[in-house]
Amino acid sequence: MLVFEKVSASIAGVSVLREIDVHLKAGSIAAVVGRNGAGKTTLLRLVMGFVKARAGRLTFDETNLADLAPQMRTRLGIGYAPEDRAMFPTFSVEENLKFPCEVMHMQRSEVARRLEEVLVIVPELKSMLARSGSALSGGQGKMAALGRALMAGTRLVMLDEPFQGLAPVLAGQYAESLRRLRGIRPEICLVITESNRGLLRDIPDMTWTLERGALTADARAA
Repeated sequence: MLVFEKVSASIAGVSVLREIDVHLKAGSIAAVVGRNGAGKTTLLRLVMGFVKARAGRLTFDETNLADLAPQMRTRLGIGYAPEDRAMFPTFSVEENLKFPCEVMHMQRSEVARRLEEVLVIVPELKSMLARSGSALSGGQGKMAALGRALMAGTRLVMLDEPFQGLAPVLAGQYAESLRRLRGIRPEICLVITESNRGLLRDIPDMTWTLERGALTADARAA
């Protein structure tokens, strides 16, 4: 599904990712663990097209992502929840959730179907739908960002530091949502980054450590 072939990337002339060589399959849940500044966010932004590869090849279902503008990658079924949530403050939560689908000019019936499914996966969002994006707490914003990523991401969903800063109750709810996601969409590929390995619990199938720009698989993943 998602294949990195010797992919390297730099920011402002500084090498951040070095020869990343990974193949992520449909239905897998992969965690990327590393300290702050290790390049975890850069890795996800590379997939979204916000950062360009300096070398190597990045493909999604054999489509070379270098040939696609960022907005076209969402049409492949890729969803992304950034660490800072990035909710539109003047939109309601429901409008924030629907926004990626509307940008893709999706039929209303399909948008409604996806929203219904997302509310099953993340039921905590039901009571937030009418609120503005600016009225959410940090934890609620992360739940909303997950829902928005799921509205667009039917095949690949990437979550950047989703558990960081969450209160224990919300962290438990978030983890339960990911388990429901796997039950409802077993074919989806999920990529989660975290600085603290312990926050991931038993969610990932495989865990990679990102250090000095290189990805190393845990023994269990290998």
